[in-house]
Amino acid sequence: MYINYDYYRVFYYVAKYGNFTQAAEFLLGNQPNITRTIKNLENELGCTLFIRSNRGVRLTPEGEKLYAHVSIAVEQILMGEEELLQNKSLQSGVVSIGASEVALHCCLLPILKQFHRDYPGIRIRISNHTTPQAITALSRGLVDLAVITTPFEIKDPLKSVELKPFSEIAVCGTSLQHLTGAPVHLFELCQYPLICLSPQTKTYEFYSQFFAKHGLHLSPDVEAATADQLLPMIKNDLGIGFLPEELAAAAMEAGEIFQIHLYEEIPKRAICMLKNTDKPMSIAAKAVEGAIRNPK
Repeated sequence: MYINYDYYRVFYYVAKYGNFTQAAEFLLGNQPNITRTIKNLENELGCTLFIRSNRGVRLTPEGEKLYAHVSIAVEQILMGEEELLQNKSLQSGVVSIGASEVALHCCLLPILKQFHRDYPGIRIRISNHTTPQAITALSRGLVDLAVITTPFEIKDPLKSVELKPFSEIAVCGTSLQHLTGAPVHLFELCQYPLICLSPQTKTYEFYSQFFAKHGLHLSPDVEAATADQLLPMIKNDLGIGFLPEELAAAAMEAGEIFQIHLYEEIPKRAICMLKNTDKPMSIAAKAVEGAIRNPK
């Protein structure tokens, strides 16, 4: 049996208002068309759905049974439409971002602060990832976007856009402050304890290649699990580490850590945003992507 499902929408509003005229006004139709639609539905179902009176209409027992089901369906559709409209106007939505520590602190936080001010209804979920973990999460659809640091390798359907370059410097605590005068060579640093991220990270790979380029082997005495552990370790004189200038600035100004000037130039790195072009993005996620690409 074929039924025009628009009949049920008309049925819902007639039952809701208990009046053909009011239902017609809400649906921007006219009463004869509404009456005809209900007659057609009753004919299709083979039963009477409404009892007519001078005061309007009320449901028959059969009509009440049908309304119990139809009302749920129509209200769910209306809720879905409202949710989409809210998403379209950026009044709601959830966006997941996989971010490395350096990317979060040197780039992402001020952008998200402004975005949250502009669109407080959008919820942002940040996952603290290493660069490889963020790429894996993006590939599996666990996050909408990834904001990470170079170096990394990706392939289609992942796409990358550079957000900002950054420089890193060698720093130490007070016990090694004697190294902070004249520039020193990289091989001289190897005579002192070194702090680095674990071999599973791209940062370790980056510095391993940097040392190898100058005929040296990177052999850290202390391995940090995450980038946010580096600064406290350096402050507490566990060794020499490498930090983005932006992250080291406040501690250097406070006299907690000190820059070691090197003859060898540490190559610049970059913070990049990645997205998975195979996965459709929500309106909210596209808005966050735009805010990250073009910060205010």
